Amino acid sequence: MLATLLSATLIALDGRVIRVEVDVAPGLPGFTIVGLGDASIREARERVRGALRNSGFVHPPRRITVNLAPADVPKTGSAADLAIAIGILIGSEQFTARAGRAALIGEVSLGGEIRTVPGLLPMVAALARRGVRRVIVPADGADEARLVEGLDVVAAATVADAVAALRSRHRAGPTPPARVELAPPPSGPVPETKVSLAPPIQPPDLADVRGQLEARRALEVALAGGHGLLMIGPPGTGKTMLARTIPALLPPLSDAESLAATIVASVSGEGPLHELVRTPPFRAPHHTSSYAAIVGGGPNLSPGEITRADHGVLFLDELAEFSRDVLEALRQPLEDGRVTIVRASGAATLPARFQLVAATNPCACE
Repeated sequence: MLATLLSATLIALDGRVIRVEVDVAPGLPGFTIVGLGDASIREARERVRGALRNSGFVHPPRRITVNLAPADVPKTGSAADLAIAIGILIGSEQFTARAGRAALIGEVSLGGEIRTVPGLLPMVAALARRGVRRVIVPADGADEARLVEGLDVVAAATVADAVAALRSRHRAGPTPPARVELAPPPSGPVPETKVSLAPPIQPPDLADVRGQLEARRALEVALAGGHGLLMIGPPGTGKTMLARTIPALLPPLSDAESLAATIVASVSGEGPLHELVRTPPFRAPHHTSSYAAIVGGGPNLSPGEITRADHGVLFLDELAEFSRDVLEALRQPLEDGRVTIVRASGAATLPARFQLVAATNPCACE
């Protein structure tokens, strides 16, 4: 029996809707996945097999063929795991979906749990643009998916939860915690309870910097006008500390900027996200970072540090220690506010409108 479901994959910063076609046919037992999937998709065979067996379902001893359409588009990541698992259950007639057309996104574990995946926000947005109105996502990524308006987001913690959601037309999800009635407080003074919590790490404040009045003034003017800034001085004069105060000096992002920053954070694997990112990003890569790590690229056209610093600040400490190729590659993004990466697998234009702040010693020998 053939089962067709909708899922999504990630290409650079954009989500792409894919059809997961699962054919369960008589014949020698086998599990084949076609459709230009990467290694993580090919390994889905073992994850799905264990997830179904440990969730109380049967992995059918039949010939299973999974096609990820369109076949000419490279697919990456494990976002289609859940759709493949559900497709096998429907194709082997272990249950019948009654909830209408719904898309599924999520990675499955061997125990049957559903895990969130990087880029959940742009993938859900791509499904919404295609006209999908119901999507089943991992429970810990539901808040991120609900940032896309006009969608019925169903949170599922396990494969069994996803099956229950597809069987019912009503919203389904993990079982809510039991309600506990609290007894009234005892009469008399309540004894003080001491709780020891580790204080959150806060960036240094500009008021903590002693002296360096000219450098402090230059930093304020540069941030107010969006200018580049280069700090030169001997070691120990406070260049890095001045740069670390930047996050506390920047104003919050606008709605459009917050949405762009949230998409980049989602694709970069900084989730699960529960709300829009309102704080401008501050990226400080090490001087040994590679060309692809700074500019972006790789087999999946992943965003680099200049894209992660979009609408924020890129701080290059020990500027003289960075390789010349990396520094030369920053010229065009600084002028255009974007970077176009062309590889054999495709091309992608990524945002890179950042403010460059750098610090260096007068001599590389110091």
